[in-house]
Amino acid sequence: MKNEKVFKAISGYLMLLLVLLILASTIIGLIMYENPWFIIGFVIFTFLCIGFVIVSPNESSVLVLFGEYKGTIKDNGFFWTNPFFLKKKFSLRARNFDSNPIKVNDKVGNPIKIGVVLVWKVEETYKAAFEVDEFEHFVVVQSEAALRKLAGKYPYDNFEDEEAETTLRSGVEEVNHELEKEIRERLEIAGIHVIEARINYIAYAEEIASAMLRRQQATAVVAARSKIVEGAVGMVEMALDQLAKKEIIQFDQEAKAAMVSNLMVVLCSDESARPVINAGTLNH
Repeated sequence: MKNEKVFKAISGYLMLLLVLLILASTIIGLIMYENPWFIIGFVIFTFLCIGFVIVSPNESSVLVLFGEYKGTIKDNGFFWTNPFFLKKKFSLRARNFDSNPIKVNDKVGNPIKIGVVLVWKVEETYKAAFEVDEFEHFVVVQSEAALRKLAGKYPYDNFEDEEAETTLRSGVEEVNHELEKEIRERLEIAGIHVIEARINYIAYAEEIASAMLRRQQATAVVAARSKIVEGAVGMVEMALDQLAKKEIIQFDQEAKAAMVSNLMVVLCSDESARPVINAGTLNH
């Protein structure tokens, strides 16, 4: 497999001077001598003008002579090359590919929608020109293929796979690094340099989004309730210890159970407690 090679072209300004001299000589010869053979000068002038090429900054021109790759002009400026060269320009500027979210299945089979933003540029013009057909389309297809493969390696979250240390939702840095590595390996054949690749959109698919949202809400409620109960038990224990230590009141087991029940209801309730005046015994 061939690699890119840099072609050093002739300065276009020197050849422009030569071409203008040929043109001027031809015109003067026709006027002074009226010889039709001077028309050949116009043919030579036109043929030489085909060899001029302008390469702008961060651009390149791939040169092919009768099917043979001759090199790539990467220096910017005004040049002249063999008029028989077939010239194909390539932009070396950085480009963005912002994919539309695609629907895939994660590691545990949940349908999700995921998208990628890719920053890339052409690095090897020979590979971009001759190793693949339509390298821009190749970038799009291979980026989406890498994204599908990545989504199948990790779960969206660890609700169903609690042993998963890395998920698509939480392991941002590791997942993006893996994605960038996968895309770089796929695009290397086309001479594409991957500057950055990151997931820019991730969510459950519409058909399960509402169910997953309710599950997340339920998990959050359970976690909050567990924290409330844990705190309430500590407060009840502290209250009983303080009352017993200061000998404010003596509780038997039945009274202690009633007090614990009342305190737990007050501390764990969603609404503010409403005081009730007890006109009976201390135990009720």
